[in-house]
Amino acid sequence: MGYIASIDQGTTGTRFMVFDTSGTPVANTYAKHEQIYPKRGWVEHDPVEIWERTKEVVLRGIEEADIDASELEAIGVTNQRETTVVWDSDGTPVYNAVVWQDRRTTERVDELVAEGREEEIREKTGLKPNSYFSATKLEWILENEVRDDDREDVHAGTVDSWLIYNLTDGEAHVTDTTNASRTMLFDIHELNWDDELLEEFGVSRSVLPEVKPSSGEVYGHTSADGFLGAEVPVAGALGDQQAALFGQTCFEVGDAKNTYGTGSFFLTNTGGDAVKSEHGLLTTVAFQRANEKPKYALEGSVFMTGGVVEWLQEVGMIDSVKGCEEVARSAGSSEGVYFVPAFTGLGAPYWDERASGTIVGISRDSKNEHIVRAALESIAYQTRDVVEAMEEDGGVEIDTLRVDGGAVQNDLICELQADIVGTDIVRPVVDETTALGAAYAAGLTVGYWDSLEGLFDNRRVDRVFEAEEGATDADYARWKKAVERARGWE
Repeated sequence: MGYIASIDQGTTGTRFMVFDTSGTPVANTYAKHEQIYPKRGWVEHDPVEIWERTKEVVLRGIEEADIDASELEAIGVTNQRETTVVWDSDGTPVYNAVVWQDRRTTERVDELVAEGREEEIREKTGLKPNSYFSATKLEWILENEVRDDDREDVHAGTVDSWLIYNLTDGEAHVTDTTNASRTMLFDIHELNWDDELLEEFGVSRSVLPEVKPSSGEVYGHTSADGFLGAEVPVAGALGDQQAALFGQTCFEVGDAKNTYGTGSFFLTNTGGDAVKSEHGLLTTVAFQRANEKPKYALEGSVFMTGGVVEWLQEVGMIDSVKGCEEVARSAGSSEGVYFVPAFTGLGAPYWDERASGTIVGISRDSKNEHIVRAALESIAYQTRDVVEAMEEDGGVEIDTLRVDGGAVQNDLICELQADIVGTDIVRPVVDETTALGAAYAAGLTVGYWDSLEGLFDNRRVDRVFEAEEGATDADYARWKKAVERARGWE
């Protein structure tokens, strides 16, 4: 039956995976791209480099799988959400991609809140006004990098749109409902770009991509004359966190997953109800199949979790990411040290763009390993913040949490997560569930898989981490106190 492929374009690099009908990977290739920091709080990527790395990993992956490109039944795309690209009619970016972590538009968001626009934006988009989302990023690029005479002629979109446009040689300028729901320009109830928000941010509807279902419709085809050398349907797209939800087969109301990448993103399926959060969470589209109403999710977006481990290596506290677990275990405990990794502000449930990274509780006895241990504990504490908000909003008790992403290969992170949150942590055999979810979306479109229910058979558990001695209420209270020390710094 051939194979299904997926492109997973993330914050630090691009992955290409090829799957068979059982959901088993037969190829997995990866390439990093440069992180660009022009000023404090600014984060950018080069869209051309992202496209070049994408072609590189696709060609290497096909070689690794020992197949011909013509054996690919379809390609799915998943991507770092909110990161915004604008390109001209020749396909040339007018500026670097402004990354989801970027905070250059914080003051613009303050203006929106001061003008009383917060509730209106939340009602329409499910999002709390924040520079995290695409709207103010797109507004900034258009105002600063595009001449007024050209503002009707450019193309704009999130990274999925940029990749699909290039994959199809400009045939398709599209996005899916999950990515559109992260722009702060999209009405998640009407499933359309909102005219009032477009006017507010100075965005013409004509520059935006057409919004398509996540699965069930072919967006376009690669060219036989292109880099791939074959016509392959591009047939599914999901924002990375929704793709992970899909890959974890969280198709039922109440199913929850947490993905650990640069940040952590906790989603709970709420079915056909767009549940409004009263505790600092976001309401977002979980996925949509063609000719069906969308499924929604509550989301807790934590900006810095796995990224803190990379930081530990960058400053020399650990020799390697893999060596982090050994160092943290050697400490036994953090000895009262708390690490709040608010390097790009705080996301859910605090939403403080002016929070700063903070380490508190250091004494004369504190050692390197205690700080490393506290950094790993911060991942679990931030997840507990989200779980408590999720249970308040959703009215459900989360006793099992499916996890994925690179950081979950660290057993200590999973153990701490189980203990501090007080829930069983389920780690799958295929931890790259983001790529798997995009493959599922594309495969369902072309009939490679028959139904959502049939995908349950592909799900395989590697290990369940059971909660043992959890964090005490006093431990958690000290974490909350540490968070307060980090807030409002900038």
